Amino acid sequence: MKDKRLQKLGELHRKHKDIITLMPLQTGGLLTEAARQALIEFGDGYSVCDFCSGSLCDITNPPVQEFVHELLPEFLGCEVATITHGAREAKFAIMHSLAKPGDSIIVDSNRHYTTIVAAERVGLNVIEVPSSGYPEFTIDVNEYEPLIEKYHPRMILLTYPDGNYGNIPDARRLGDIAQEHDVPFILNGAYAVGRMPVNMNELGVDFVVGSGHKSMASAGPCGVLGMKKRWEEVVLRKAEAYSNKEVELLGCTLRGVPLITLMASFPYVVERVNHWDEQVLKAQWFSNELEKLGFKQLGEKPHKHDLLHFEAPMLYEISQRVRERGYFLYKELDDRGIWGPQPGLARSFKLSTFAASKEQLSFVVDSFKSILSKYS
Repeated sequence: MKDKRLQKLGELHRKHKDIITLMPLQTGGLLTEAARQALIEFGDGYSVCDFCSGSLCDITNPPVQEFVHELLPEFLGCEVATITHGAREAKFAIMHSLAKPGDSIIVDSNRHYTTIVAAERVGLNVIEVPSSGYPEFTIDVNEYEPLIEKYHPRMILLTYPDGNYGNIPDARRLGDIAQEHDVPFILNGAYAVGRMPVNMNELGVDFVVGSGHKSMASAGPCGVLGMKKRWEEVVLRKAEAYSNKEVELLGCTLRGVPLITLMASFPYVVERVNHWDEQVLKAQWFSNELEKLGFKQLGEKPHKHDLLHFEAPMLYEISQRVRERGYFLYKELDDRGIWGPQPGLARSFKLSTFAASKEQLSFVVDSFKSILSKYS
């Protein structure tokens, strides 16, 4: 092949085997072996749509209909579920279908940036509930109530947990507040659904949003959306000209590998949420071990999620006197087969213990010890 640019595209590869993955964006999305096999089987274009009669969620071969209309609602604890291209698309669909420009939405200040982008696209006025600030950044959901009474929002949203600190606010309490004031409640569970038990009905929310590629062992982008029956005709309303096509979802959403891997991994995901307590204990142990080395864990303590945010003043000090600057940490960890902090970060960074074993995490702790000793 003469054009080297084209040759590079034909030789794409990614180092992922035999490494310890601590990257929060990836630990919950690592594919199962069943998903990897399904990925190859259904990798050709619109292969999922081979037997579609016009409605994606009603395809019976492969069993999309059973997955979306039976298994997903049972898993999410909701009455109606559907699939989306991701959590952000689900949030936008809800906002766009329920609200109009100029309406208000109340969100937590730990919200993901896509919450704000979706609200801006709809033309909503965003009111934020502040966190407690450094170092825990917790959200007191009781602070939603006076803002609801003042602004009369069209809806409220809570990030559960947030993607910065892994804090898990009291969604059940906010569900009670939302019901008392009859305001629709969106739970953004991009880092929860598929990692930990999440039951929409028990939490008292109107909508629950999940991310397949972040937390459901799926190729991305893909997501799930659960809701109360009362919102089905609003959010999943059909187009006037095409009675089997949802307007907010532009007729169809996932039509290939993301959906198939989401389905293939689902039995494993349903089982793994039953072991969430073990994940929390593992994360707490890891946090304690790093703090013994001088790291400082931000966010609530004791921590209740696998996503952890650390300050590392000693690593930052090293970065100021080495040629690689902040990239030295990435290089040192990469040499040890560890993929965690994003390249260039040394002062503070996020890690997730979800996909690593206790033995692997012990190796990570020892690796940090070795790095500190090397540059001391």
